[in-house]
Amino acid sequence: MRTGVFFCQLQDNRNLNIDAIAKYSANLPDVETVQILRLKPVPDASHLCETIKSHKLDRIVLAGEMPGYFKPVFTKAMALAGGNTDEIRLASFQEHGASGENSMDRAKAIVACATLGIPFPLAAVPGGNPVNHATLIIGGGIAGIQAALEIANAGKQVYLVEQSGTIGGHMAMFDKTFPTLDCAACILTPKMVSVGQHEMIRLMTRSNVISVTGKPGSYRVKIRQKARFVDVKACVACNQCAEVCPVKVKSEFDAGISLRKAIYIPFPQAVPNAYLVDETSCSYILTGGEKCGACVKKCPKECVNLNEKDTITDIEVGNIIIATGYDFLDVSKIEQYGYGVFPNVLTSIEFERLTNASGTTGGRIVTKSRIVNKKTGKEEWIFSPEGMPPKSVAIIHCVGSRNKKYNPYCSRVCCMYSLKFAHLLREKVPNVTVYEFYIDMRAFGKGYEEFAERIKQEGTYVVRGHSASVAMKNDQMIVRGEDIFNDRLVEFNVDMVVLAVGLVPSKGTEEISRMLGVQRDSDGWFSELDYNGSPTDTDKGGIYVAGMCQAPKDIPDTVAQASAVAAGVLKSLTSGKGIGHMSSL
Repeated sequence: MRTGVFFCQLQDNRNLNIDAIAKYSANLPDVETVQILRLKPVPDASHLCETIKSHKLDRIVLAGEMPGYFKPVFTKAMALAGGNTDEIRLASFQEHGASGENSMDRAKAIVACATLGIPFPLAAVPGGNPVNHATLIIGGGIAGIQAALEIANAGKQVYLVEQSGTIGGHMAMFDKTFPTLDCAACILTPKMVSVGQHEMIRLMTRSNVISVTGKPGSYRVKIRQKARFVDVKACVACNQCAEVCPVKVKSEFDAGISLRKAIYIPFPQAVPNAYLVDETSCSYILTGGEKCGACVKKCPKECVNLNEKDTITDIEVGNIIIATGYDFLDVSKIEQYGYGVFPNVLTSIEFERLTNASGTTGGRIVTKSRIVNKKTGKEEWIFSPEGMPPKSVAIIHCVGSRNKKYNPYCSRVCCMYSLKFAHLLREKVPNVTVYEFYIDMRAFGKGYEEFAERIKQEGTYVVRGHSASVAMKNDQMIVRGEDIFNDRLVEFNVDMVVLAVGLVPSKGTEEISRMLGVQRDSDGWFSELDYNGSPTDTDKGGIYVAGMCQAPKDIPDTVAQASAVAAGVLKSLTSGKGIGHMSSL
């Protein structure tokens, strides 16, 4: 094959004579051209495309300290030239230990191996421990996304494993962020798209890590990827399959307040932007192929395969980042608030979806309507765009948080998102009365105290004290509580109650803790090595924590911690430090 060797230098390395290595490379078999690119920023793809065409190159070898940094633009150039993008190989001097003194012969060998397609042994970091430069990230929320992009943009391979059908996590469900009231999707979705398109990120949705062995710098990971039953590359998200699907179940993305089909796309901006089949509700799968199959017949691209099987993938990585996020406390356990009994008592995430423009009512805040199910003849309560807006709403803080019976800790975000809800209510529902029942207003972040004052000035009634109960009297909901400022008990008639539900470690946290050998604290969150000194490290070398899985925190803190973790990983790859406390799995 006609091969081009490109030396991609972000900066000079005084230990390596690149001109001499390039001269050596020119004499390797099948090498048609050797070029040295000392350019920053990255060269233009159209210019590289012309180079590929003029030399009729079938294969490209990128050599240098961090050649992966240049791979995306070369991939684009190869595609423009009509070549095979799989024939782009990396010869990383840094990854294979050819950056120090007396590394010339090793650097030449690295280029030769890449050119000839021969694997080169990984380098050893100080102390003699081999380091694999790939990183596994478990969890595709904002923390996992941020860490993945930081590492991949530095030219390092990332495996991003997400158990649901799309990345985005809980943030994808939000309407606004506090205290700036910015559009959550406007912040998140560009990052999601970048992950989906990044050459250095392998995205594995509907996947779970099932085993991890090895030691820091060299972990062997086994991943189970559940069948999606739809070819991601072929699917154009035309929705024709869902139109003919007869099965309706509650939508997880809409927190159960709307319905979806058995074949569905989680939300319009999902990444991957392709449909998938819920095997727990698909008639064809549940009956072994005896019923339905309408989606297969309807798909114009023939990309639905209801007989697809799960796959097992083995990978090797040097570092692992845990970014598994959080779940919400099961509020049905707290009977005094009537959740599941009174139809217009909502959890915070349900209200998030109700107020979101992409939600079931198009962002219109309404109470539930009573209908009769034509199939069952039973009465049901549903949200409908034609529903009536509430005249009064109570928002109750600390539901399940700071309570020894449930969660003794503060969930940190509830005060601020509750104030955000009050603002959205007053913005979208004219003349609505909003009551905020709070114990302590924990406005700890930048701009948070000012945000709290703003909401009070907008006319929200803030009542300091415990909300005792929610009851129903003559078809009217009543919220009873205490007002400690005025030393009295209060009672308000309301049309809707929103419960600021406490946060808990995500499902599967215990299993991941056991599998990786990472400790958890008394509340179930992953423990850091040192709260003050090493807040992103764990007691296992090469394993880090980022975001909510370590403890409740807001989006800015989550993004900052994810970036810090990425920096720690990259530092360990360049210096060999940060993975010194060795322990095998």
